Amino acid sequence: MRISVSSDMDEPVARRLVSELRERGHDVRAHGALSPGDDERWAVCSQAAAREVAEGTADQAVVCCWTGTGASIAANKVPGVRAALCTDAYTAEGARRWNDANVLALSLRLTSEPLLKEILDAWFATGAGTDAEDRENVAYVERPDGT
Repeated sequence: MRISVSSDMDEPVARRLVSELRERGHDVRAHGALSPGDDERWAVCSQAAAREVAEGTADQAVVCCWTGTGASIAANKVPGVRAALCTDAYTAEGARRWNDANVLALSLRLTSEPLLKEILDAWFATGAGTDAEDRENVAYVERPDGT
């Protein structure tokens, strides 16, 4: 799977994220502080990663900033992106199943390396659910006019 990753800071957990994804066999494209010379601002690098998902050059993305909130907000500004800030495995599983999230947002402050692995395990083990109400909700948020 092609995964676009961004972080506004070169933190140990961000570096571990990239290596963990590669160890799992994913093709990783790094943005922001993880790619020398890139714009490190959370809004810029998060949107760059999210755009790759929207354009189809990445299957999914993981965006990071200190709290994860800014990265999530920036990614969600890209049409076609459903970014979810996940602080635990249960939330990651639900974001994939119920919301068909295609961008995972992580907090550099809260995410330890063991927790990172748990979140990634849940994220990649879960796909979009088939519940009609969930699919209807996803379709609703995908419409440009929100109706």
